[in-house]
This record gives sequence, structure tokens and C-alpha cells, in this order.
Amino acid sequence: MLFGRKNKSGLDGGGLILFQTVEEAIAAEKILKEENYEVKLVAPPPALRKGCDLAVEINIAEKPGIERCLLSKDANFVEILPLKGEGELLNIVKTKDFGDSLMVKAGNMKLTFDKKTGIILNISGGGCPDIPYLHISMLDKKLTEAFSPKQKGYTLCALMLDRAFTEALEIWKKEAN
Repeated sequence: MLFGRKNKSGLDGGGLILFQTVEEAIAAEKILKEENYEVKLVAPPPALRKGCDLAVEINIAEKPGIERCLLSKDANFVEILPLKGEGELLNIVKTKDFGDSLMVKAGNMKLTFDKKTGIILNISGGGCPDIPYLHISMLDKKLTEAFSPKQKGYTLCALMLDRAFTEALEIWKKEAN
């Protein structure tokens, strides 16, 4: 779907789909993207959370189609809400420069890479069961050669690591050019 104006996150936005679990949020994002809706996983404001720390940001004008799509695919969600002005989404990605390396933090997950080589030096944070596997699989690989944690992980920690990885990759590509 093509939108006119964009907000800070790059979407027309204006709405959130709330979920009970991380798995439901990730599944709904995948379904909607497959149906060509422009959506994004976000951390909703604490006051709007209904069970899980993830929501899907949508263009609220597309609510009827999105709702119909999710219901036809038996996707679980709590509700679809319009975002009011005071309900700004939380910025969950931050960076810390250590000179030769850069740490990208998303939620409680941190990924540190060498600024000269793009090699992943460390992954830390989280307590989810898929993080040790992701850590071992990604460590000592170039950002451009590592897989996206969202492809093989299934928890909120993996999703946050994916956010850190995506941001690190964007930074690395921008600095490499």
C-alpha cells in the first residue's frame, strides 16, 4: 500500500494492533506484509500494552481491511486502536560509540561491532532460550554475512536483537560508503 505523508517511523501510522504474546505480534506482521500492507513492529506506550511489549503500527485508515485480513487468517490480536497524540511510540534503539567499536542497543539486547571491519564482536543481554544459539551463530561474522536474528529466533529478545542488527548494518553500510 502506498501512503501520502509519513510520520517519524516512516509510516502514515495512526493505529496500533495490540497482542497478548510476542509470537502473535510477529505472526500478524508477517501476514500483513505478505498481503502488501505497510506495517511495522513497535514498542507501544506502556499505558496501551495489553499483554506483550510489542504492537504492530498500521495506517489506521486501513483498519477494516487489516482486521478482515487477520480474522480470515485466524491471527490472534487483542484490539486495533487509533494512536492519539500523547501516545508516541517508544524509541528502543540507541547507540554507544567506543572508538574502535560501536554498540547498538535495542530493548535489552546489545550488539557490538568493529567499526573498521564490520565484524560482530559481542552480543549480550536478554534471557530468552534462543539467544545462546543466535550468539554463537553470529559472533565473529561480518554484519554483511550474518543472518537476520528474526529469521531464526522466535522470542522478544531475538526480535530486539534483530532491531539492533538491522540498525548496526545500516550504520555500517552508510559508513563504508
